[in-house]
Formats: sequence, structure tokens, C-alpha cells
Amino acid sequence: MNKFLLFMLFIGIATTIYSQNSINGTITNAENNKVVPFASVHFPQLDKGVNSDESGNYILENLPEGTYKIVISSVGYKTHSENVNITGKTLLNIQLSPSAIEIEQVIVSTPFHKLQSENVMKIERQSIEALKSKGAMTLSDGITNIAGVETVSTGVGIGKPVIRGLSANRVLVYTQGIRMENQQFGDEHGLGVNDAGIESVEVIKGPASLLYGSDALGGVLYLNPEKFAAQNDTEGDINLNYFTNTEGYNANAGFKTSGDKLKFLVRGAYASHADYEAGNGLYTTNSRFNEYDIKSGFGYQDNTFKTEVRYNFNRSNLGIPEEIGVQNRDRNLLEPYQEIDNHVVSSRSTLFFDTSYLDVTLGYIANNRREFEDHHHEEEEEEHEEEEHEDEHEEGEEAALNMKLHTLSYNVQYHMPEIGSFETIAGVQGMHQSNENFGEELLIPDASTVDFGAMATTHYHMKNSDIQFGLRFDTRKIDTKETGQPEGESYFSELNKNFNSFNVSAGYRANLMKNFIARLNLATGFRAPNLGELMSNGGHSGANRYEIGNPELENEQNFQTDLSLEYENEHFEFFVNGFYNTISDYIYLQPTGTFIEEDPVYQYVQANSNLYGGEAGFHIHPHPLDWLHLESSFETVTGKLTDSDEYLPLIPANKLTNTFRVEFNNDNFTKKYAFVSMQSVFDKDNIGQFETRTGGYTLINTGFGANIKLFQQFVNLKVTANNILDKEYVSHLSRLKTDGIYNIGRNINVGLSVVL
Repeated sequence: MNKFLLFMLFIGIATTIYSQNSINGTITNAENNKVVPFASVHFPQLDKGVNSDESGNYILENLPEGTYKIVISSVGYKTHSENVNITGKTLLNIQLSPSAIEIEQVIVSTPFHKLQSENVMKIERQSIEALKSKGAMTLSDGITNIAGVETVSTGVGIGKPVIRGLSANRVLVYTQGIRMENQQFGDEHGLGVNDAGIESVEVIKGPASLLYGSDALGGVLYLNPEKFAAQNDTEGDINLNYFTNTEGYNANAGFKTSGDKLKFLVRGAYASHADYEAGNGLYTTNSRFNEYDIKSGFGYQDNTFKTEVRYNFNRSNLGIPEEIGVQNRDRNLLEPYQEIDNHVVSSRSTLFFDTSYLDVTLGYIANNRREFEDHHHEEEEEEHEEEEHEDEHEEGEEAALNMKLHTLSYNVQYHMPEIGSFETIAGVQGMHQSNENFGEELLIPDASTVDFGAMATTHYHMKNSDIQFGLRFDTRKIDTKETGQPEGESYFSELNKNFNSFNVSAGYRANLMKNFIARLNLATGFRAPNLGELMSNGGHSGANRYEIGNPELENEQNFQTDLSLEYENEHFEFFVNGFYNTISDYIYLQPTGTFIEEDPVYQYVQANSNLYGGEAGFHIHPHPLDWLHLESSFETVTGKLTDSDEYLPLIPANKLTNTFRVEFNNDNFTKKYAFVSMQSVFDKDNIGQFETRTGGYTLINTGFGANIKLFQQFVNLKVTANNILDKEYVSHLSRLKTDGIYNIGRNINVGLSVVL
């Protein structure tokens, strides 16, 4: 009994000691020493922050002992960051320098939580709010506003990210800190993530296998979920959007609250769109779609431990357009169409020690993909309105394609104690995945996939430069079951394959002179062939071809060199990024010259390839006209097969974007903006062997918005008009191009957000 009392007394004393760790101070203007109210004070590693009060004062309590990076930011000031040693009561007064440059944010997708200016790797980051202010209808549409990122689209509801010419399984998507697995190998398979409840997007352009393993050969699209409310704060918001072109609307509402240790949030969203209208005045039949989405999260944090559990359910109903047919504003899906359910559960926990900490991320994804195909083929067409919907889904109809994919993943990283100027992280990562078929048609066999990887990376700090290097080993085991009748369509033999790869990366960042940063990164990456490439044996109606897999395929392995230069002062920014990417055993489809049931037969083969290009741009906000912004960016990429010198397919055309923007921020924290942009896409003549040339086009977009405080409520209003000249055009990366179907015409978006 006495020992128990002594133990409880020890725990109480330890808790009291820990609770004494705090930091406080005052944030002021470096030029005039005036206080800076409502500035954000945030510890990225601790995921803990607060806003300064009206007098510029802040305090954060119940902090773990140790050295952590603190980031202070406010509109109209340059973001400040430094390492702070937390022990007992720490006083830290901060002076912020005025600047017209946008707030610099912490990069989460890289392991050391640096500001972009401090990062060895060049990462593109955009907030969802910024993407939606440009009229983005979906997340896949919005990311095309990031230089070097495009999308392979099927209408407006289905889009797959393309990073510097690489897409599908060569680009990983991360959501809630875990890799998104939703049969992304298919042409008709989109992101499967709604932008509601997503705070920002980060893009790693280049091999990221060191951090993320197989399939990160081309890059990573990292989606940061919205943060919990600040400590002892409660927030709510309602967001409404209407799109004239599709008579579409989306709405989402969220609520979040945080106490001293517990946190909670929830957000629900719904979207519905009719067929989109192209610039030629015709509706693209069956491009309609709708989506349901709910996200929730629970967090707990004390002095030595923090954890959060998040859940996302997304149901997408997507029409698959094939031709210009029925012309109406109906929202009932026609066949073929897909019903896709995603359940995403993630857990992220951190255990803090005196000079180090352990991160553990666990994930589970259940993906159910159902496809309903045409089943009525009338020989004559009736003009009666009721027969226009003869291909609509019938109640109780079985899905022709029904796949269920279950993925368990883990990522454990130990952030070691700093030794001098070295920061080091070591960890293991892996997943176990099973695929099952329940429909009458099969695209890939029942199979299981097991990944395991081990990595270590080190960051070395010098006075005016940084070096980062790392290495990783991965193994993947794929086992498939025999399915179907031998020699018949959709027959899959048993397959047992093992793939492994060793990858390294090295990067150097240097301040060449004041405000001028140079980065050089060298990295290898790999991708194991997916089940479709290994085992396909059947017709693909959407692509109008019969595909045959190749079980002898080997890893794709690449080596990429990235060089980036950027200059930034208070009123001018300039950047140029160049890359050269060599891919050994690049996997692609090649026709065999034979036909099955009038469909040409294609088989997966391998050859070496090269991709090269880059992005360049500038941003001017001249003094004293800090409210005026002139922005321009250019992006280009070329892909070729090494031996034949033929161009690779699905490589985006060169693009130049120019934007004129005005922005006003008043003392009462209201914000007003307006912009006009001109997006010029060049002729696409260097095309793949089985592609056709795509003509260039220019789109003009405009918009305005205001964030004002009305009756103690913050209200955001925005109006955006894309393709205001109703241009008739087709993107080179549109899968509807071969059907002679144009991209979306004029589209006006009206959005309203209310902070409760």
C-alpha cells in the first residue's frame, strides 16, 4: 500500500513538473515595435499552436521538454521560424518583418518539417482555399493550377494526377498520412478524395521512394487534412458553391472543438452535377456525377504523448461518357457508370522522449469499386422522352465489375537525438493488401500484395547550406489465384512474384547570396509492376482494346536529377526548376497487330525511356503598390523511348500562365481580391506512336472575392468565371479526345463561406 502511494505521488510530481513546461511572449512589428495581434504561433512537430491576442501576447502550456521548431506567421509579414529549447517557463519575444509575400507554410510531406525556404527538396504547396478561389470544381481539377502538375481526365468528374509526365501507379496519393489505395491503375479511376476537410496540397515532383516506397517513382501528391481547433477553442463553418455550366452544387459544413488535451472535428459534404456543356454548346452525355463525403477526427495530447484518429467515408457515383447522345439536365446516371465506396481509417501517434521522439502511423482502407455496363441494345431509337433513359440503372441490377480492395499499412519512424548539426530519422514501412472479385467480369485476379521497407535519412546543417541524404531497401511480394477457364477470356493463371529495390537520394541546398537559394537533388526511385500490367487478359470497353498482361515484367527503376534556383525579396520572386529523369524498363502498351472480337490486342512491354523539362516563373508586387501582383509561370516536359526515339504517350503540352491580381488587406482583417488570368496551352506535336496531334488554345479566367467581418461573423464571398470566352477546345490529356468530345465551356462559380 505504501509503495502504491509512493508511486502515485511520484506520478503526480512528474505530471506537475511536465505541466510547468510552457512558452510565452509578445509578437511585434520589427519596423515600429507595434504589437501584431492574432498572429499564428505553431509547433509543427507537436501539432500544437495558438493565436496571439489583441495585445500581441501568446502563451502555450503543457509542452514536452526538448528542442522544437516554432513557426510564427501573420498576413503582411514574413514567416519566422527558429528552434526553441523548451524547459520550464520559456520567454520568447518575436519581431516580424513586414512583407507583401504570402505567408510561408511548413512543409509536412518531407520528414524534417521545414519551411519551403529551408527545405533541401523543392516542394510545391497550395492551400485548398487558393485552388477553389480559381473556380476548381473538383480536387483533381484544382491541382492543375500547380506548375508541373496536370490531370488525365474523363469528363469533369474523373481525373488522375500527372506529375512531370508520369501518372497512374507512378504517382502516389497520400491522405490522412497514409497512401491512398483504390485500384488507381485503371484509366477510369480518379482520386477518390473530396476536397472538403483538406487544408492544403503538397507535391513532390520526382522520385520519392526513399520516403514512400514503391509507386512513388514519379512523385507524391500529399493531402494535408484540416487541423483541429486551437487549444480551448471551438469553430464551425458552412461552405456553399454553385457552378453554372453543370448546374452543379456542392456544400460542406464542419465543426471542431479542442480542450486542454482532447480534440474533435467532423465535416460532411455533398456534390451533384449534371452533364457539362462544351464550348460548342453540346452537353457531354453521362458526364454527370455526385458524391457524398464525411470526415471526422479525434485527438489527444499531453506532455509526452499525442495521437489522432481520423475516418473518411466517400461515395462517388460517376458517369462514364462515351459519346454525344441525350441532351438534358438530368442527374440520373446512364450506363456505363461507377459506384465507388472508400473507407479510410488512420491513426497517427507520437511519443516524446527527452531528446527524441517516435512517430507511428497506421492505416486501413476498404475500397469497393462497382461498374454497371450497357445492357440494352435497341435496334431502333424512339424519340419519346421516356425512352431517352432506357440505359439508366435498374433497381437490383448486379454490377458487371465488382472489386473489393482491403489495405493495411504502417509507417514507424524514430527521430533520433541530434548529434551536433545532424538530424537523423530511421524507420520501417509496409502494407498488406488483398483484392477480391465478385462481379461477372474480371480486370485483375484475386491477389494479395505484401510490402516491406526500411529507411534512414540524415539532414546536416551548415551556416549557409544544408545537406540531406538517405538510403532505403524495399521488397514486394505478389501472389495471385488461378481464376477462369484456360484459354478463355479473363483467365488468370496462378502467379507468385517477388520484387525488391535499393534506393538512395542526396540533396544540397545553399544560400548563394542574400535572398538567392539553389538546390540540387539526386534520387533513385522504383515501381513494381501492378496486377493489371502483369495479369490483364480481357477487353476494356472504355479504351476499345483487348489488353494482355506480361508476367515477366521487372521493376521500373529511375534516376532523376533536379536543379532549382529561386530569388526572393520583399517585392519580387523568381524561380526556375529543371529535371532529367532516366527510367529503365519503362512499362507501356504496344499493339500486337491482332484482333479479338474486332478489338485490337495490346500487350504490356518494357523499354528504357527519358523525360526532361521543368518550370520557370516570376511574381512581382512592386513597391509602393503592394496590392498589385503580376504572376507568370511556364512548364514543359518531353518524354521519349531511348532505343526507338519515339515519344511517350500522355505527356502534357507546354503551358504558359499569366495572372494579374489585386489584393487588399485592411486593419479590421478583411480581405478583398480580384484577378484575370490567361492560360496558353501550346500545340502538342511531339506525340506518342498511337496518339494524334492536339492543337493549342488559350483560356481566359477571371474572378473576385472578399473576406469580410459582418456582425461579428467572417463571411467569404467569391465569384469565378473560367473559360469566359466559351472556347471550344480539347486537352491532350482528355480521354474523350478520341471520341471527338470537347472539354468544358464557360463555367461561372459562385461560392459563399460563413465562419460560425
